[in-house]
Amino acid sequence: MVFLFSVFFVGCLGLLAAGIVEQRRHYANLDAIPQRVLVNGIRGKSSITRLCAGALRGGGLTTVAKTTGTAARFIHPDATEEPVFRKFGIANVVEQIGIVRRAAVYGPEALVIECMAVMPALQEVNQTKLIRSTIGVLCNVREDHLAEMGPTLDDVARSLSRSMPVGGICVTAERDRLHILQQEAAARDCELIYADPDTVTDEELRGFSWFTFKENVAIALTVAELLGVERKTALQGMYDAPPDPGVLSVERYRTPDGSELRFANVFAANDPESTLMNVNQLLDLGAIGRPLNVVINCRPDRVERNGQMGQIIPDLAPDTVFLIGHPTKSARDGIPAAWGGRVVDLGGDDRDPDALTTDLLAALGPDSSLVAIGNIHGQGERLLERLAKLPPADAVTLPANEHNGHNGENAL
Repeated sequence: MVFLFSVFFVGCLGLLAAGIVEQRRHYANLDAIPQRVLVNGIRGKSSITRLCAGALRGGGLTTVAKTTGTAARFIHPDATEEPVFRKFGIANVVEQIGIVRRAAVYGPEALVIECMAVMPALQEVNQTKLIRSTIGVLCNVREDHLAEMGPTLDDVARSLSRSMPVGGICVTAERDRLHILQQEAAARDCELIYADPDTVTDEELRGFSWFTFKENVAIALTVAELLGVERKTALQGMYDAPPDPGVLSVERYRTPDGSELRFANVFAANDPESTLMNVNQLLDLGAIGRPLNVVINCRPDRVERNGQMGQIIPDLAPDTVFLIGHPTKSARDGIPAAWGGRVVDLGGDDRDPDALTTDLLAALGPDSSLVAIGNIHGQGERLLERLAKLPPADAVTLPANEHNGHNGENAL
C-alpha cells in the first residue's frame, strides 16, 4: 500500500513539474511576440482577425494569425495559410498553446488570434493564461450562446468582457451595450476604444472584393493605428488579405429551365440581427434583388434559433419561404400567420437532397434571388453541394457607383 502511494505521489510530482516547465515555455513564447491581439465577440471574429492581420502586414509588421470560424486556419506572415489540425476533429482551447509555439518560430512582431472559448470562465483563461493579449477586440454583442453566456444580452456583454486585457487596451464597435463594456473595462483598468463605423467611407468599403461591414473595417483600422500603421497602408493590406472561407458571398447560377439564380449563403450569420444586416447589405449593393426567396435550414439542437429565423420573415419580405432540415415546424411556428401562405415545407433530414433541390428550383420564379439562412449543418450543407453543381451564370455587375473592380468571375 505504501509502495502504491509512493508511486502515485511521485507521478503527481512529475506531472506538476512537467506542467510548470510547459507553462514557462509557453510564457517565453508569448514574451517573444511583442504585440498580441485577441479577437472576441459574437459575429465577424474570423473576418476581423484576417482584416487586422492584413492591415498589420500592409504596414510591414511580421504578423501571424489564426482563425477559428467556418474553417480554422493558421495564417503565415506571407498570408499563405493551412488548416489547423485537430485530433478527432474536436476543438479545444488548449490548441492555442501550440499555435503560439508555431507563431513564435517566425519571431513575429504581432500575433492576431481569434478567441475560441464560449464558456465565460474559459474566455478568461484564454486571455489570462493562453494569450495574454496586449490589445483585445470585442467586436459586438449578439443573441447567440445564450445558454452559456446569457440569458440576457447584458449578460453576454459581461461574459465577453472577461477576455479584456487587464491594464491593456480593448477595441469595440458595439454601440447598444457600450456603457456595459465601459463599466467592465474600468473594473479591469483597461482602456476601451470605440471604433466608429461612420469613419469608414463607402469608397473605402468598395475597395474590398468580398462583402464586409464598416464595423469590421473600423476595428481593424483602429488596431492598425494603435500599432503605428498609417490608414491608407492598412486599408491596402486589408484589400490584399484573403477572405475567410465563410465570408458572405453571392453566386450566380443557371437553373435547369435557363433562368438566372442569384444565391446568397448567409448561413454563417446564424443570429437574427446579423442575418438581417447581411441580407439588407446585399440588397442595398444590388448583389441580390427581388423577387427574393428565403430558405431556412432547421436543426433539432437549434429549435429556438429556427423559430427566431421564422420571426424575421416579415422584415425580409420574401416571395417564398422554403423550410428544410428538421424539425421544420420549429421555424414555421415562428413565422407570423399572415405569411403562412408563402411557406413551402420541403423538410426532413431524410429527404433526398437531389429531389429537394429539384423541387426548390422548380418553385422559383424566373431570374430570382435565393437567400439561405439558419444553420448550415445537415440539409443546408447538402443543398450547397447540389447548387454548386449548377452551371455558372455571367459575372455579377454592380451598379456603377458600387462596382469596385475586384470582383471574381462568379462571386462577390
